[in-house]
Amino acid sequence: MHDRRTVDAVLALFRDGTPMHAIADRLELPPTTVWRWCRDRREETVSARSRRDRCPSCHGVALDESQYAYLLGQYLGDGHITVGRRSVASLSIFCADDWPGVRTEVESAMGAVMPTSEVSLVRRTGCQEVKSYSTHWPCLFPQHGPGRKHERPIVLAPWQTDIVREYAGSLLRGLIHSDGCRIVNWARPRANGKRYEYPRYWFSNESDDILDICARALDVVGVEHRRPRRNAISVAKKASVARLDEFVGPKY
Repeated sequence: MHDRRTVDAVLALFRDGTPMHAIADRLELPPTTVWRWCRDRREETVSARSRRDRCPSCHGVALDESQYAYLLGQYLGDGHITVGRRSVASLSIFCADDWPGVRTEVESAMGAVMPTSEVSLVRRTGCQEVKSYSTHWPCLFPQHGPGRKHERPIVLAPWQTDIVREYAGSLLRGLIHSDGCRIVNWARPRANGKRYEYPRYWFSNESDDILDICARALDVVGVEHRRPRRNAISVAKKASVARLDEFVGPKY
């Protein structure tokens, strides 16, 4: 994953007549990456390029990393990608009708991450499918593959790991908005028999890899957690719940 400044530096050297292999050596980039960027510059008109250069992975377009981290959490929880004819892919996130605010956030994140593609809503029973078409969705979510997520390895690419480390709170918000909740538990101590209530967060997923991704993000933001079940993570200590409230809070 390269930022726009790196792409601009490559193109500036190319316009000045610097050979592509020399550009790759000077900027310590893969020669194939430099060749692809220079080829696109040479072959496309400005208007066509503004339409095609929309993939941060392929063309070095700037990525809204905070929104991407949130969308990644949603994708790992309730999302999937399908690839149709001519390699056009669709990203779908399913949002329950009970939480219209969450659906609005998903729409906003999807539009911010792929701004040249329209975001649409498809009515489903008890939920709405937030959907966007682009040939580049598999580039941004390399975890896409055949079968269910919990039946195959889910491993973040190095560039995704960097984003998740920087925006761990946004990832956690996406994960908990999709496959988690903030609930109020109660207990009755034996000492006085009085009932007291306390909030906690709960995240469940059948994929051990996704649970590990969640756990590492919790570690990054300093939230204590435990695994009360094989497929769940719980956050119940008062200070940790308060810390997670800074990023997530109740669904709405």
